[in-house]
Amino acid sequence: MKKIYLATLLSSLILTTACRKSNQNQTENTPSDTTSIGAPPSPEWAKNATIYEVNTRQFSAQGNFKAIEAQLPRLKEMGVDIIWLMPIFPISQEGKQGTLGSPYVIADYKTVNPAYGTVADLKSLVNRAHAFGLRVILDWVASHTGRDHVWVSQHPDWYMTAKGKMTAPIDPVTGKPSSLTDIVGLNYDNPDMRQAMMEAMQYWVKEADIDGYRCNVAGLVPNDFWAELRPKLDKIKTVFMLSEWEDDPNQFKSGFNMNYSWSLHNIMRSIAKGESRATKIDSVRDANQKKFPAWYYQMIFTQNHDENAKNGTLTESFGPGADALIVLSSTLEGMPLVYNGMESNLNKRLAFTEKDTIPWGNYEKSDFFKTLLTLKHRNRALWNGLAGGKVVKIETDHDDKVYAFHRQRDNDRIVVVVNLSDQPQTARLMGDGYTGMYTEVFSHQPVELKPEILVTLKPWEYRVLTN
Repeated sequence: MKKIYLATLLSSLILTTACRKSNQNQTENTPSDTTSIGAPPSPEWAKNATIYEVNTRQFSAQGNFKAIEAQLPRLKEMGVDIIWLMPIFPISQEGKQGTLGSPYVIADYKTVNPAYGTVADLKSLVNRAHAFGLRVILDWVASHTGRDHVWVSQHPDWYMTAKGKMTAPIDPVTGKPSSLTDIVGLNYDNPDMRQAMMEAMQYWVKEADIDGYRCNVAGLVPNDFWAELRPKLDKIKTVFMLSEWEDDPNQFKSGFNMNYSWSLHNIMRSIAKGESRATKIDSVRDANQKKFPAWYYQMIFTQNHDENAKNGTLTESFGPGADALIVLSSTLEGMPLVYNGMESNLNKRLAFTEKDTIPWGNYEKSDFFKTLLTLKHRNRALWNGLAGGKVVKIETDHDDKVYAFHRQRDNDRIVVVVNLSDQPQTARLMGDGYTGMYTEVFSHQPVELKPEILVTLKPWEYRVLTN
């Protein structure tokens, strides 16, 4: 963790200025009643939630639901709100990859993988999570199934075909099928298949009281399906819906509460490798604000199962800048994701189709994540979507290397300054909208920010200030 050393001097003038700015920003950041027209329903608990991804197979030596349930108190203490379970369903055996197959190649939507336990075990996990104030969402694969899914023999007309044979899902942009040979694409022109898919998704909300879905490659499924599905789910309970997609802004109008921040993730990786300047973050944010509706927010991540298994560990992707970019992903507009194992400084690529248990060690990064996730709960400036404060850029004389901003909601404010380079930087913070008295959240040191203040940062050093 970075140690913070700034001179601190209480000034009545600064406090008066801070109070005046607070009242001004409170008015500016309060959304009108009309800004959320058209937004999908959202459960109240999502407004300041964080999310944690669980790979059931690799999460424990046992690789089952009971082992996840045993870790819920620890995850709650760390500041997690949403448990996202990677697909829990039986895995297709025909043409499977590796020894155990990919969890994203499903053989039956209405039961669980016996290696993970029983439906009763899943219910117990969800009930226990709810008792802790946690929520559980299931990973759902709606674009395709495995080649021996129960529907393949019972309803072959529910699948895409090419030259009379079932084919992998077809990308609507390229018009080409996936190169994966162990899956077959579902045909959303078939109303009976649509109905069966909606019934399967309703089933788990009713049967296990799950709280929503993370929808795999959601852009390969027509938006009118999601739009028809959402009210059916909400009739049971108001759910939370996450789209693994970024290209289609209309998904927010079709029932999704949040999507993936792929573009920001790619820029953060590029910055970490010295290939892009810090100002590219502004370009991504500006483009998204023009592209998406006012109520949008994204899941911001440095790792997930795809990135870890295919593109590299946190260290491989971000090097010494990893913590700095986790800080950014936890304080910019959006919901931060913690991938299982990150709290123990996971530094291996977890096998995707084999048993490969996370080496937990002593949870050496748990306090780091707890600090960031707890701050998100307590400081309304960091809340999600319209419930939080907008990012206001603080200009510096080193904007190509240093990224600085403040956010405010009501009387809550944060200031974040991050050196996104491998060289020491001394940057002057321009303007005065950020001025006031703060506490740095990692060092617990009091800090006074004055107009035009100079901030000296070591390589990849960060400072997170809260009032």
